Amino acid sequence: QLQLVESGGGLVQPGESLRLSCAASGFTLDYYAIGWFRQAPGKEREGVSCISSTDGSTYYADSVKGRFTISRDNAQNTWYLQINSLKPEDTSVYYCAADRGFKQCVLSPDPYDYWGKGTQVTVSS
Repeated sequence: QLQLVESGGGLVQPGESLRLSCAASGFTLDYYAIGWFRQAPGKEREGVSCISSTDGSTYYADSVKGRFTISRDNAQNTWYLQINSLKPEDTSVYYCAADRGFKQCVLSPDPYDYWGKGTQVTVSS
C-alpha cells in the first residue's frame, strides 16, 4: 500500500528552525518528482518546494527562498524540508506529495498522485 507519512512539525518561536521528514512506503522515490506544500486556514494549498526526478533540480516558492531547503534520501525512501528563520506567516499544515514519472517537478498541487496527511507547523512567540 502506497503511503506517505510526515513528521517533524511543532510549535516554535520566530527565527527558529525545523526539519520536516516524509517517509514513503509501498513505492520507491527514484521515479517520482516530490514536493512539499502547505495550507493555512482559509487559504489554498500552496507549493513551497519540489525536487525533479529527472535531474534533481529543485524549485522554491519566492516566499521561502533562502530559508527552506528540500532534500531527498532515496536509499531511505525519505525526503526532507529544512526550514530556517521561521516566521509567523509560515504557520500552516505542511504536506508532502509524490508525482509519478520521470519529470521536472512543479509547485502546483494538481499533478501529484500521492499525499501525506500533513504535519502542523506553528510559529508564535
